[in-house]
Amino acid sequence: MTMISALAAFWSNFSQADLVEASPTAATKKTLIIYFSLQGSTKEAAQYLQKQTGADMVRIYPQDRYDGYSDAAKRGERELKNNIHPALATQLPDLDQYDTILLGYPTWWSRPPMLFWTLFEEYNFKGKTIVPFTTSMSTPIKDSQKYVRQLAEADGANFKNGIRYDDNQAQVRQWLTKLGLIK
Repeated sequence: MTMISALAAFWSNFSQADLVEASPTAATKKTLIIYFSLQGSTKEAAQYLQKQTGADMVRIYPQDRYDGYSDAAKRGERELKNNIHPALATQLPDLDQYDTILLGYPTWWSRPPMLFWTLFEEYNFKGKTIVPFTTSMSTPIKDSQKYVRQLAEADGANFKNGIRYDDNQAQVRQWLTKLGLIK
């Protein structure tokens, strides 16, 4: 048997469907939840999202931690007014393994904390899909997610609209389903 006839016999055992590369599904795509939480509300939201999606999760901290709500309010306002991007204490996992990044934060002055500007400066989100979620007593996500959109798009990432987490589990599950992230 010649090499050509051997190869022909080998390939004849496969159908055309076997030769088409499978497209990735939600089950093969990896999701990472990156969140910052000062008083625990965003942590609770992130944990619920992780339970629903099976995503990996990492909590980020500033190098100089905030000392409670009063300190965070004073320092956070100073960081915002002076465009200060506080140093990160947290090392993220290799982002190459993730397709979708859920970013969670408390809303401060209708924005994410300045720590998220540092996050985008230090890590490459190009080609990722960035989806924010926020915790706020009253500020709608539209006020803060425009900043996340700007950061994501400037970094070459895709952006999808997020949600203000308010313990409405049916709404959150509907949002995650629409994103294709329910496990």
